[in-house]
Amino acid sequence: MPNWLRRLLPIAAVVSTAGVLMANQVGAMAYTSGATGYDISYPQCGGRYPTGAFGIIGVNGGYPFVYYNPCLADEYSNTTNAALYINTGYDPIYTQVDGKHTVAECVTQAAPIQGTPAQQAAWAVGCSEASRSIAYATSQGATNPSSWWLDVETANSWSSTDLSLNQYTIQGIVDTLLRESPAAVGVYSTGYQWHTIVGNLPVSGVLADWVATGSSSAGRARGYCGTGFSGRPVWFVQYVHGGFDTDYTC
Repeated sequence: MPNWLRRLLPIAAVVSTAGVLMANQVGAMAYTSGATGYDISYPQCGGRYPTGAFGIIGVNGGYPFVYYNPCLADEYSNTTNAALYINTGYDPIYTQVDGKHTVAECVTQAAPIQGTPAQQAAWAVGCSEASRSIAYATSQGATNPSSWWLDVETANSWSSTDLSLNQYTIQGIVDTLLRESPAAVGVYSTGYQWHTIVGNLPVSGVLADWVATGSSSAGRARGYCGTGFSGRPVWFVQYVHGGFDTDYTC
């Protein structure tokens, strides 16, 4: 058995229901091919909202933990087939159990995970990012998203010297979302950013990719459909149209 698979098996064991959840999540991701939606968050507070077959709403305010979208309740309630996305990142300060970052329950849940103490702490960081985001979303009435998405971008803090800490953080988010919600889990990123952050290290439990194309052309954006940066199918490609981030369903 490859070493990377040995490392992932204990992580998967922590979330004993993950396999069952994944089997039941295909329907949650059954967006109609060719449909278009949008994604919005705190920058759209107080403005008009776009229209579409679905929307993906940001829970956080650009960073994990301390910033949240103050318009989440209104944006979620005015969105058809609403999904949610959360900002992600790793920083040593995030490992502190200080009432703002890592939560004690996630430290306990990380204890049986195979890895170094630093890797276990990173998993707890991810677990805490997911737990705090779920709690905030619930407080805003965003309780039944059609799917969850991890916003994984180099603009946020990540380890540049030990990519496994980034891997364990992302795995902690995925595991916690799968445990706490029946909705599917995907990742938003680009090939460059994903590989800069995790390299070729595997993350289990992700169902699909959402690709940021940086294009203003729907036709060019559709060219990114296929297999994504993480090796999963691409469900959405993002491009800019009419001043909003628009998402095409592959």
